[in-house]
Amino acid sequence: MTTPDPQRPRQGSDILRTALRRNVGAMTRGTILMGLYQAGETAFPIALGLIVEHSLQERSLGSLGLSIGALAVIITTVSLSWRFGMRVLQAANTTEAHRWRVRVAACGLQPVARDVDLKSGEVLTIATEDADQTADIIEVVPLLISSLVAVLVAAIALGLADLRLGLLVIVGTVAILSVLSVMSKRIGASTQEQQARVARAGAKVADLITGLRPLHGFGGNHAAFASYRGVSTDAKRQAITVAKVNGGYAGTALALNAVLAAAVTLTAGWLAFERQITIGELVMAVGLAQFIMEPLKLFSEMPKYVMMARASAERMALVLSAPPVTTPGTKLPAAAGDLEIDGVRYGSLRELKFRVSAGEFVAIAAYQPRAAADFASILAVNTPPHAYEGAVRVGGQDLADLAIEAVREHMLVNPYDAEIFAGTLRTNIDPSGTSRMVPEAVEASMLTDVVALHREGLDHGVRDRGANLSGGQRQRLSLARALAADSDVLVLHDPTTAVDAVTEQLIARNIAKMRRGRTTVVITSSPAVLDAADRVLVLDDGVITAEDTHRNLLATDEAYCLAVAR
Repeated sequence: MTTPDPQRPRQGSDILRTALRRNVGAMTRGTILMGLYQAGETAFPIALGLIVEHSLQERSLGSLGLSIGALAVIITTVSLSWRFGMRVLQAANTTEAHRWRVRVAACGLQPVARDVDLKSGEVLTIATEDADQTADIIEVVPLLISSLVAVLVAAIALGLADLRLGLLVIVGTVAILSVLSVMSKRIGASTQEQQARVARAGAKVADLITGLRPLHGFGGNHAAFASYRGVSTDAKRQAITVAKVNGGYAGTALALNAVLAAAVTLTAGWLAFERQITIGELVMAVGLAQFIMEPLKLFSEMPKYVMMARASAERMALVLSAPPVTTPGTKLPAAAGDLEIDGVRYGSLRELKFRVSAGEFVAIAAYQPRAAADFASILAVNTPPHAYEGAVRVGGQDLADLAIEAVREHMLVNPYDAEIFAGTLRTNIDPSGTSRMVPEAVEASMLTDVVALHREGLDHGVRDRGANLSGGQRQRLSLARALAADSDVLVLHDPTTAVDAVTEQLIARNIAKMRRGRTTVVITSSPAVLDAADRVLVLDDGVITAEDTHRNLLATDEAYCLAVAR
């Protein structure tokens, strides 16, 4: 059975709480600095009002100079607190987004529950856009608090001048937030749907890029592009809907803020006309009515960003909370161990049973491609142990008892359609940059002619998915990568189908020579590779039906001869 990972957040709210909890220090510093900034911004009109008030009363150059010095201190505080406050918050935001991108990518590279219908393009969108929007909560909360500070300072200052002005600011702010909080819920729902549609469009693009060559081959590219156009159109329509909702929200917020500022200004003017406040207090009130627009705007926009962050966090939870296909074990396989398949039944496989001794080179001639694919999937742990009957043992230990990472370090399964990545020949052969077998792997895979074609040699650039390489070159590059890994157990699935017969012969001999003393299994129908193996297992109708050397099977098994002879 599959058990959930307690380390993984289960909901979007858990993700947001995690992000907030581990950035408490940065958010505290940012809140203090941004609070100083907002307080300074709000203090500016208050200081102007006091200057007018005292200048009219005292009419001295000393008071004027002192007032100018106070304004300089306020301006300096505003400038520095904004600069360093945003630096702290943006650094924390960027770091947090990076953490979630890495975590989503790590989960995307591992098998997840099959009931989570997310394609690679959707996972990519979640790992980029949604991770960034979720991390925005790190900035949103401090800015929300600092804006509240500005509104409270303004309300207190106005309340000291006249209680009605202070109450007007407080009541108006509460009313504005009440209206906008209702509107922000629609923004969250619309944004979540937009992100889902954009992710589906991204997944469609990834699928098209993967199958572009075969699509061109049978003329299906126009239908495929039409299909993508439909998905992209859906995403566009939803984006327009979100833009309308955001526009309505922003317009409403601006209008309400302007109404409040106008109300404060008119009320202060009326109070001054009635001589209930002084001219200095009027200047302060008018100045605050103008300056309060910014914190009010920022304060009123925060619910929208909170809803967007929550929507993105919910999408990330789809990946992060998805349990693995299987609960892996914790044991490590024995070094240079053997490989044993004991009564495996899965898909087209039925009672598959054989053993490969440590250091042996065994070829499997699979008459049905589906059986070969099922077998490779089991060994690559793409199919969980609980999904098939029987047992697979590596070094005498059940695959179900071993840690997946340890299995993949010990046993490398190189699929026939292995990906080629953008970079160079060298980075494709040795992604980690730690292999000492790169020269031998290049020679064994007969990739030397590709290297010799280019002045840069192994540093020759490779485009995404190997677009600037032929099919045979991509296959040999993939084989070189598998050989350079120098794993204890190597499983190759049709490693030579795209090369000519002469090259195939040389590669077969080179694999046998380079892998001598290492356990090697090759699923193939290539006569050259079958001949290079120590022994050949015939996989027909899901079971092993024959076992011998290639040449003996050719001489004694007519069905085998018909299947592999070229």
